[in-house]
Amino acid sequence: MVRRKSERIAEYETSITQAMRVLKEISEDTTTPRNIRRSAKAAIDALLEVSVSHAVRAANAISMLDEVSQDPNMPPYTRTRIWNVVSILETIKD
Repeated sequence: MVRRKSERIAEYETSITQAMRVLKEISEDTTTPRNIRRSAKAAIDALLEVSVSHAVRAANAISMLDEVSQDPNMPPYTRTRIWNVVSILETIKD
C-alpha cells in the first residue's frame, strides 16, 4: 500500500509539472490576451501551493482555467492548450 501511494504521488507530481510547463508557455505568449496570461500564472501558483493535497491544487487550477476558457477573445490554439491542461489535471484524484 505504501509503495502504491508513493507511485501515485510521483505520477501526480509528473502531471502537475507537465501542466505547469504548458501554463508557463501560455503565460509567456505575447499573442495571448493579458487576462488569460494572468490566469495561467494564477493557475501555476495554485499548483505550487503545497499546503493542500494534489487533488485540491488541481481542482483550484481547473476552476481558474475553466472560467477563463470561456473568454471570447482567447485564440483557438490557446483554448486547446488550456483544455489539454485541464484534462491532464482531471486525472489527479484524492
